[in-house]
Amino acid sequence: QERLKHALVKGIDQYVELDTEEARVQYPKPLNVIEGPLMDGMNVVGDLFGAGKMFLPQVIKSARVMKKAVAVLIPFMEKEKELVMQAALARGEVAAEEDMYSGTMVIATVKGDVHDIGKNIVAVVLGCNNYRVIDLGVMCSAEKIMDACREHKAQVVGLSGLITPSLDEMVDVCCKMEKAGFKIPILIGGATTSKMHTAVKLWPRYSNAVIHVLDASRAVTVVSSLLDEKVNVDYVEDIADEYTELREEHYAGLEERRSLSLEDARRKKFVIDFVKDPPATKPRVLGITQFVDYDLEKLIPFIDWNPFFQVWQLRGKYPNRGYPKIFNDETVGSEAQKLFNDAQEMVKEFIVERRVKANGVLAMFAANTVNDDDIELYDGDDERSDATRIGVLHTLRQQLEKEDLEAPYLAMSDFIAPKESGVKDYIGMFAVTAGIGLEDVIKEAKDQMDDYRVIMLEAIADRFAEAFAEAIHLECRRDYWGFAPDEKLSSEDLLKIKYDGIRPAPGYPSQPDHTEKGIMWDLMKADDVGITLSESYAMMPAASVSGLVFAHRASSYFAVSKINRDQAESYAQRKGMEMSVAEKWLRPILSYDTDIA
Repeated sequence: QERLKHALVKGIDQYVELDTEEARVQYPKPLNVIEGPLMDGMNVVGDLFGAGKMFLPQVIKSARVMKKAVAVLIPFMEKEKELVMQAALARGEVAAEEDMYSGTMVIATVKGDVHDIGKNIVAVVLGCNNYRVIDLGVMCSAEKIMDACREHKAQVVGLSGLITPSLDEMVDVCCKMEKAGFKIPILIGGATTSKMHTAVKLWPRYSNAVIHVLDASRAVTVVSSLLDEKVNVDYVEDIADEYTELREEHYAGLEERRSLSLEDARRKKFVIDFVKDPPATKPRVLGITQFVDYDLEKLIPFIDWNPFFQVWQLRGKYPNRGYPKIFNDETVGSEAQKLFNDAQEMVKEFIVERRVKANGVLAMFAANTVNDDDIELYDGDDERSDATRIGVLHTLRQQLEKEDLEAPYLAMSDFIAPKESGVKDYIGMFAVTAGIGLEDVIKEAKDQMDDYRVIMLEAIADRFAEAFAEAIHLECRRDYWGFAPDEKLSSEDLLKIKYDGIRPAPGYPSQPDHTEKGIMWDLMKADDVGITLSESYAMMPAASVSGLVFAHRASSYFAVSKINRDQAESYAQRKGMEMSVAEKWLRPILSYDTDIA
């Protein structure tokens, strides 16, 4: 018993199968082993994690031990299940499997979204606290989620999403659950979500609580508060009051916010004198270049490890914030070092075993800005006309009023020479992934009940994908485009963006509209190297990165922020979209409120 408890608290799985079998023989029923030493150990883990004395990597390792122990017991439990349930029912005690848990939660990444690393972490943490978690995976429709809630008698639902279109999908789930008569609370999480969006768009559409959860460490507190009959009413009322204040703040902000008309914003656009300050030289390689099975070892110097520690919720305190100073932190330093050592072993595994591959595509085209906010792309470089136009990229312009009266109102099109100037300009685009073959490796880890390995695989693949984007951008600047052939920057300087040009991506502040990815994919044929788009324009595999490449030294990153109805109408017309469709994709940045069908 003590060995099992020790194994769980320390996350050691080496002898857990043998110790579990020994305990099974000693206890009257296999279930007693779970309810006794295993849950005693997991309770210690939960208490330490809640008190900040244990960290997420340790909790994930403890969950791995728990799953392997339970796997030993399951065959025996199945044989006794009917007898156990009948006997328990007769005693008025445990009458069903779900009654053995603190509660049951269905968790899913919503339709159109493929990112699940955060969801996986939440599922593991809740499981460590004796919650039964039904993980539906990714790309889950409202119907699939509701069916699972009915089948498993869920008491809580968790919705996850990373890309902005997932916000509308969450609205859809809330509306459909309301219509179907569900009365269970919904938790919201993921990089694109926020407390404000939950309060404004989700809470009013559902009769029960819809609560934003910032990260995995908060999930247990929220779920336990919702399911505790002694405190849940007061807890939900407090949330309701907070969200009411947020909605009032939101709508007051809409009224107070001042902005320029699109026409005035265009008059104040960022102007580059492309004659005195000409565009970058013509790319050495126009058209499409594919990278298949790119050497992962070449990507190691480009890896930014800071987001890796953020995934695992390890944060050093000043002056030990960030990598590598985090290793010196008194509280998390030791665990961060252990985690980093495990990461290095997995990096070696990726390189040696070659089961996970990196593919990418880089494309460069002749380009000029037209009608202020659009960028035309042409086939070849000789003629730039309707006959040679192969696509149009649409950009969005800042409209919120600025304190500096001389400040320009930016759009990405400002960084490309206008067609009427007669100056030849160019634009690049890329898509890279480090996720080819990853799904099979993750499936093996899941079959082995190794949550720690699953999350580590996803985290390392993400690091390689981001490193691939950095490496391809460098190769573009030095070789394929060649406008910076002598560039020699350190990895640190690369991460600080000390080079000329930018690589903004659709779905990010400089171009918040994900649908622009569809145009990029058509032009650079990213599907041919195994990188595809979901119906919500999420990249698949999930460990993928894309972007546009602007070379002019005056180009810079910026946030479009909120736009007015006049720009939404212009954008819809330029893209050939119905206004309602354009508003759907632009909803997170609209300065006016729209209803969601």
